[in-house]
Amino acid sequence: MMAKAFMHSLVLGVLLASISICYSDRLHISQAETLWRLQELLNVPTVLSSWNKKGDICNTEPTSFLTVICYEESITQLHIIGEEGAPRLPHNFSIDSFMAMLARLPSLKVLTLVSIGLWGPIPGEIARLSSLEILNISSNFLYGAIPYEISYLSNLQTLILDNNLFVDRIPDFLNSFPALAVLSLRNNSLNGSLPESLSKLENVRVLGLAHNHFSGEVPDLSGLTNLQELDLQNNSLGPRFPHLSTKLVTLILRKNRFRSWIPAEISSCYQLKRLDISFNKFMGPFPSSLLSLPSITYINIAKNKFTGILYRNTSCNPELSFVDLSSNLLTGSLPNCLQSNSKRRVILYAGNCLARTDQHQHPYSLCRNEALAAGIFPLQKKQKQPSKAVLSLSIVGGVFAGSILVGLVFWLVGRAHAEMTGKTQPHGLVAENASAGYTSKLVSDARYISQTMKLGALGVPAYRAFSLEELEEATNYFDTSAFMGEGSHGQMYRGRLKDGSFVAIRCLKLKQGLRTQYFMHHIELISKLRHCHLVSAVGHCFECYLDDSSVSRLFLVFEYVPNGTLRSWSSGHGRRTLTWKQRIGAATGVAKGIQFLHAGIVPGIFSNNLKITDVLLDQNLVAKISSYNLPILDENMKMVDSGNFAGPKELIPRVKHQDKIDVYDFGVILLELIVGRPISSRNEMNIIINQLQPSITSNEAARRSVVAPKVENNCSDESIKTTMEICMRCVANDPGERPSIEDVLWNLQFAAQVQDAWQGDSPSISSSRASPASPSQLPRVQLTFQ
Repeated sequence: MMAKAFMHSLVLGVLLASISICYSDRLHISQAETLWRLQELLNVPTVLSSWNKKGDICNTEPTSFLTVICYEESITQLHIIGEEGAPRLPHNFSIDSFMAMLARLPSLKVLTLVSIGLWGPIPGEIARLSSLEILNISSNFLYGAIPYEISYLSNLQTLILDNNLFVDRIPDFLNSFPALAVLSLRNNSLNGSLPESLSKLENVRVLGLAHNHFSGEVPDLSGLTNLQELDLQNNSLGPRFPHLSTKLVTLILRKNRFRSWIPAEISSCYQLKRLDISFNKFMGPFPSSLLSLPSITYINIAKNKFTGILYRNTSCNPELSFVDLSSNLLTGSLPNCLQSNSKRRVILYAGNCLARTDQHQHPYSLCRNEALAAGIFPLQKKQKQPSKAVLSLSIVGGVFAGSILVGLVFWLVGRAHAEMTGKTQPHGLVAENASAGYTSKLVSDARYISQTMKLGALGVPAYRAFSLEELEEATNYFDTSAFMGEGSHGQMYRGRLKDGSFVAIRCLKLKQGLRTQYFMHHIELISKLRHCHLVSAVGHCFECYLDDSSVSRLFLVFEYVPNGTLRSWSSGHGRRTLTWKQRIGAATGVAKGIQFLHAGIVPGIFSNNLKITDVLLDQNLVAKISSYNLPILDENMKMVDSGNFAGPKELIPRVKHQDKIDVYDFGVILLELIVGRPISSRNEMNIIINQLQPSITSNEAARRSVVAPKVENNCSDESIKTTMEICMRCVANDPGERPSIEDVLWNLQFAAQVQDAWQGDSPSISSSRASPASPSQLPRVQLTFQ
């Protein structure tokens, strides 16, 4: 009996073993077939030529281009690396089929697919590779957004997507990877701000985001105590230096928009080997202690605005092999430790004011004046007062040392406005008030401002000259927190004046050699461009060089408009959507602003390149044009005759139909208000026009079908029809067929009255139902200088 039972057990064991072996063989064959199928989908590349259906793929000799690793008959690692610069796979390649085939390898922990011509968006099938710990699909042609399905790969330790065509923002699901140690997204077209979830990657060691289109502040990374390499080069990040851990080994911030000081904590990065912050606008004293960090071998601070004195006895790390201090504002002597003739060490320092005769050094005065013009003071704020007194005396001496003519002009202007300023002139500063009356220059260039247009400026703050101290106090000494952006014509700052009002301050850096008198006819005109439907200038301030009292910086102070752009309200969602009545009111405001630019001052200002994104709304939803031509110097400080401003010698004749250019641009704005969606191209505009045109002569239902869905049931048909008709006339191809701006205004006001009658409201153009915006919101104050 026992023998019989033993025989049964033996037979059962042999049977189970046979089934297991058979299943294992089938599993092995199945995964091998998957690889052969992948080979076909990849168009049988040379790198996979060693795969054949006779060999054992799991026991293939690994190479630097192809490696397959198996564990317990399952493929756990697959490395395929093609030739650098490999072309895109043929059009019949399907990324979906390829990923679906990969999903048949559920035990994959490491997947490397580099330079094999993959193209297309990453399919959601990637979520099925849930065992992945390392994913490297760099140097291909993958595009689209990084898919959310990647967040399901919770075991990921390395994610490398370099050298592809990915767009959009970094998804904010990075906290789905608690073990992530390497995140590299270099050389793509990713954009937007960096997500706050970056600061939660506690185990990350390498963070590579270089060569994309990221902008804005860098999240606080000081909690990433394991971070050793941070590469953010070639983006638009800034302006403040990021908060970082002191355990960094490599820090690359090259070619961004950083413009703050370097924090003292950087000198505590004792493991730092490579530092590259070149091609930014960093300012303040250069911390020479960086040269002697115990691990440092590479420093590049070129093309910034660092100040300070270098000393011969400054110490350096003997392993320092590359130092580039070029194109800053450094003075003093090159440290002895950097003067070695060793071929293994590269030292560059041209474009400073060092006591050297080689590598092209500037005179000391240039670095001093440049530092002052940029608002860079090495001393603390409480130490500034003595330098102000010296600077004030220097300017007074410079003014009196000038010619009699210049002195006479200063005296006349100062006398005319002494009662308005009531202050002595600050250091490095000559403040000129634009007079309330007209100069002889303005009589010839801008002969009148009509009484009607003066009434249009009610509510706009009075124009005046500001002192530099006022602007410094308003911006906390032009702190980076007040920085709003930078264009070809200087930086824009947000400030708060003593009376509590907010302003936007544009700083224009000028070439040396031009005195305040050179700018006064411009300032006079700018001071007259004041209307409730323009973002108007409320003042100016001159800052001067020490040596010749010429203007180094011109500050233009504008209204602060806090409530966003007209597009964000006309094409937005939820609360941020204008009613039909408010849309007509906003359009009427824009038209009144154009009317002022054309007729409020002579000669008028035309061809303003108006866009809906350049129209801002204040807290009462009053529309204000923020971008219009101002007769001012271009970035090379040469006068530009825009056709809209009469120069010092003669009036420029008016071009036929030049007013109709702005009427056309207004028509595009009105068209977007009608349909309630953004118009981003001429082709898209033509499509909308072809839809709208026949609806005007059709029935009411056809017209309502074109109007913005949010308002189609809350507007009068006659109001819609009137608005559509004037819009179509504005965008006529023939300028002669376009209406005058006065005709536009008449039609819009009629459309508003019809709408009021339909609603049973009292006549009103603009609405004030929106609650005031928070002062912390940043306005977009954009001005076109020509």
